[in-house]
Amino acid sequence: MSEMITADLVDLDLSADTKEAAARALAERMVAKGRVTDLDGFLADVAAREAQMPTGLDGGIGIPHCRSAHVTEPTLAFGRSADGVDFGAPDGPADLIFLIAAPAGADDAHLTILSSLARQLMNAEFTTALRSAQDAETATALIRGDARTDPASSADTGSSAADVGTQGDAGAEGTPENTAASPGAASAGAAAGSTPETETAETATTETVTSTAEETATAATSGESEAPASPASPTSPSAARPFRIVAVTSCPTGIAHTYMAAESLENAGRDAGVEVVVETQGSAGFTRLDPAVIAAADGVIFAHDVPVRDKDRFAGKPTVDVGVKAGINRPGALISEVQEKAERGEATGGTAPTPVERSGDTAEGYGTKLRKWLMSGVSYMVPFVAAGGLLIALGFAIGGYQINKAPSVMDHFVWTQTDSWAALLFQIGGVAFGFLIPVLAGYIAYGMADRPGLVPGFVGGAIALTINAGFLGALAAGLIAGGVVMAIQKARIPAALRGIMPVVVIPLISSAIVGFLMFVVIGKPIASAQKAMTDWLNGLTGSNAILLGALLGLMMCFDLGGPVNKVAYTFATAGIAVASPSDSAMKIMAAVMAAGMVPPLAMALATTVRGKLFNRTERENGKAAWVLGASFITEGAIPFAAADPLRVIPSSMVGGAITGGLSMAFGATLRAPHGGIFVVPLIGNPFLYLIAIAAGVCVTTALVVVLKSTRRQAPGGSADDAGGATAEKRQPIAA
Repeated sequence: MSEMITADLVDLDLSADTKEAAARALAERMVAKGRVTDLDGFLADVAAREAQMPTGLDGGIGIPHCRSAHVTEPTLAFGRSADGVDFGAPDGPADLIFLIAAPAGADDAHLTILSSLARQLMNAEFTTALRSAQDAETATALIRGDARTDPASSADTGSSAADVGTQGDAGAEGTPENTAASPGAASAGAAAGSTPETETAETATTETVTSTAEETATAATSGESEAPASPASPTSPSAARPFRIVAVTSCPTGIAHTYMAAESLENAGRDAGVEVVVETQGSAGFTRLDPAVIAAADGVIFAHDVPVRDKDRFAGKPTVDVGVKAGINRPGALISEVQEKAERGEATGGTAPTPVERSGDTAEGYGTKLRKWLMSGVSYMVPFVAAGGLLIALGFAIGGYQINKAPSVMDHFVWTQTDSWAALLFQIGGVAFGFLIPVLAGYIAYGMADRPGLVPGFVGGAIALTINAGFLGALAAGLIAGGVVMAIQKARIPAALRGIMPVVVIPLISSAIVGFLMFVVIGKPIASAQKAMTDWLNGLTGSNAILLGALLGLMMCFDLGGPVNKVAYTFATAGIAVASPSDSAMKIMAAVMAAGMVPPLAMALATTVRGKLFNRTERENGKAAWVLGASFITEGAIPFAAADPLRVIPSSMVGGAITGGLSMAFGATLRAPHGGIFVVPLIGNPFLYLIAIAAGVCVTTALVVVLKSTRRQAPGGSADDAGGATAEKRQPIAA
């Protein structure tokens, strides 16, 4: 880690009072060292990562981090705050702040060394030493590992830098043989100050565990062992060895939380007398756990916020499935939970329900889970909507609205004729649109039951398409498919059948059940409801249409790309997901896109006309918001809403409602599901459509400016971070 951090990158008197200010102060040191080329661009990447999940950890630690194209080489900066900075940790502000900057194409060895820092942060002795460091050079030496030279003490702690280089990134990720050959792991160990003696001792320990696991697995498969096929309870008479757990940790960036969760689980396992072997699926790649180690394990812990790769390897064992932060904050509870499941004989028939679209909190209510399951399906469907819809729209733009009656391009295609190319685009788009309903149903089921839910979900979605049940049918099929698979997975399965459950038994039984229900039981009523809703939309005129447009505009601007926004967008795209959409469906699509453009455009305009009301970062974000808003990317307003939600969100909703209502009143139509101003040629009544957008933008801008101008002024304040201008003295907004 010697090249990653120097004394110039350490600030022991960090005076920032917000996480944005702390990141900026540390990033400025990186810029001064030539490690970061674009300060604001890099900070935007840091903020985007922070938006995915707070980077504060228990124990007063903040670890803002990201991969960024603006980073020239892997870099680490450290700041110590006397007052603490809130990074969203459950136990309060962080006084130790590490800013980790990785290039977009960082090599594996450097990322492995970065992961070693994450593991060190789980060591109380390490953090205590940092808090008492008197100068930047001492702190730098501690972080590098230069200060840890006593092998005996390192071995005793179980969380030392030597462990980082060997046990943490070696034994925890796979077999010792594979790890010993890994240059990344070796680099981590060397950088952390490990000694050959310590590495040998740790490797020997890991080899012993692996060897014992292999012997157990061999005995089990050869019939030499009389132990039952189900995992042994830690208290059973036959359990003459410690309880064994295999775990997988992963986070969206794969730099910090992944390895901190691994270290936390391993430490908790040592305290509980349990063998824990972790596979870290991080940015530096990962080494799969030895199949013998998995076979010998009594339980499984998944601590992840992105899908676990090759999850079927762990089928048939008691499983605890949570978010990565749970692995950091409550590892002991997770170990106890998996032991209790083993005692009860619980085992997953396939793969356990996955938190692909959720935080993994087991306390979530069914309403929250339902929303996230539906959003899982929508998130996978939207790319098909965008690709198919734009291709169809281009076909209409080039060949006219009669192009939908063109013969198949397989039978008739002339390279020099424009109509042939228009027909080609239209027909490709139609094929893409044909996947919408099956994909929606399939990935709703996937969000509920992981990969085993895909087959019955797609089958149910295809049936919904066949019987004209539309999007309502897709929702029903996806939820039914996921529920059926989850029910099958809870059943007690004989050991002989566990291997074929994911690929034969679950797809067969679940597809048959879903198909029967969709064809015979609920398909016809859902199709009737879908037709009734379509007829109602087609009959909307006058004030009813305007009110619908206003409602959809409110929804688009309520959470700026969140679930409510996606509900409105999905409702609109459902109407045009046919070769010949109705006039009402195209009006709804136009209103939704117009309203979705309002918030970012309004924030961009507000930062232009009244820049003094915004700080430097917000003004920079305002420049990008012009392009994002024009492209129909509502999320461009999120930084403004996050900083001042009580003023920005209500203002955006008012402007969005006005735009949606005006678009419906003007009769604007849209055949494309995306594109913003770039698809204006495909819009019916384009001039009035742009007037509707401009009206909403002006109203939102005016409201934001007025609300920000009339806020109460605080008795103190500080200079704005922009160009020496003085910022207004502002009272904090009550939550």
